Amino acid sequence: MSQKDYLWLHIRELPYFRSLVRAVEARFYEQIELPRPVLDVGCGDGHFATVTFEQPLDVGIDPWVGPVHQAASGGGYRSVVLGDGGKMPFPSHSFASAVSNSVLEHIPHVEAVLAETSRVLQPGASFVFCVPNHNFLPSLSVSNALDKVGLRPLGDAYRRFFNRISRHQHCDSPEVWQTRLERNGFRLERWWHYFPPRSFHVVEWGHYFGLPSLVSHFLFRRWILVPAPWNLALTRRILQPHYDADPVCQDGVYSFYIARKV
Repeated sequence: MSQKDYLWLHIRELPYFRSLVRAVEARFYEQIELPRPVLDVGCGDGHFATVTFEQPLDVGIDPWVGPVHQAASGGGYRSVVLGDGGKMPFPSHSFASAVSNSVLEHIPHVEAVLAETSRVLQPGASFVFCVPNHNFLPSLSVSNALDKVGLRPLGDAYRRFFNRISRHQHCDSPEVWQTRLERNGFRLERWWHYFPPRSFHVVEWGHYFGLPSLVSHFLFRRWILVPAPWNLALTRRILQPHYDADPVCQDGVYSFYIARKV
């Protein structure tokens, strides 16, 4: 059992539909060695790295100006670079390991990003990443409910809608990712599915219950206005059983991958 309360560290700053999944993922990294220097491909606002890793990662790269500025001031990185993962401004063989946490699914030119990540990694370097998988859309509770009452077209429309608001370009199986990795100079060493449908339904509905957080962020640039235990007690009570349960499962809607540069 982790000694670090990743759930609290996330819910006090992020809407809970992001917090629960990220908190579960953070625990996986406790068992993974990341030799330095470490590259974070798609660092975003840097919150995940700040919460997850005891020491700042060496470099984070992201193409979005606002999040990069947040990452630069958050303390999770020694250096943050504004740039496209498909054309990184680093010499070949610059890094001894790389991570990309719930990023690659959003990138249309994911093959170019994998190729560049391979280029900037040293031979034998590890590449650790996680993404939603082929179980993601079939596990949506609203779509499945519509299917059961004979409204499959509406169910499919909801799947397309949810995939769009999630900004997903790829929700693929391990076989698809293995082919991509091998095509771009990696060997897939191991992977596992995590986050069962029952937990995913909590996250799915959190997109709607989390609308006040979106308003708060728009008005005040803060997702959680009052990050106090009393204010988040109900949220924590709902999420805690899903955080405490073993997340690794055959029908999990996300997959975690550990690959190595050949």
